[in-house]
Amino acid sequence: MRLERNSGAVLIETGMFAGMVGVVAGVMLMVVFAKGFIAAIFAGVIVAAIVFVAMWLMMRGTLEAPRGPGNIAPNKTAIGQPVAASKANSAAKAAAPTAKAEAPADGGGEDIGTKPQMLEAPRGDGPDDLKRIKGVGPKLEELMHSMGFYHFDQIAAWTEDEIAWVDENLIGFKGRVTRDDWVTQARELAAETS
Repeated sequence: MRLERNSGAVLIETGMFAGMVGVVAGVMLMVVFAKGFIAAIFAGVIVAAIVFVAMWLMMRGTLEAPRGPGNIAPNKTAIGQPVAASKANSAAKAAAPTAKAEAPADGGGEDIGTKPQMLEAPRGDGPDDLKRIKGVGPKLEELMHSMGFYHFDQIAAWTEDEIAWVDENLIGFKGRVTRDDWVTQARELAAETS
């Protein structure tokens, strides 16, 4: 397992290491070469600066940004899905823009729960702003639309089995329906918009 660190922590660790090397170099100058205190301090600072810059240059570009909900690298493929399959899925979506995803691309989750009713396109004046549901951002709203979910009343009507199905089939966002309690939020939002 790889431990991910942010660049600020590495900068501090590098500075501390360089400072220790500078102190050791200064003490060695005083003890071994019988240099004066001021000369030893000056030499220690120079050595520390050189070590710090050298380590920073060696480590630059080797760190990854920490991963989390707000810092996920843009990736169009699902985890574990081959790139070729992703390209084929993209080509199929481009050829048939109104077709809705019937099953997840990885084939998993189809047997969990019951698939809720999906729409080919939004009703009436267009889709509801699903981003008003806490936990739904632009990418997740786009995924919901691709699955055939456009309106608060659709989400508000989901049963426990349908919630389980959607939770399992939200590729890259599994479990979000339950965790953020979308159904309760959708009921409130549907009541506002009626």
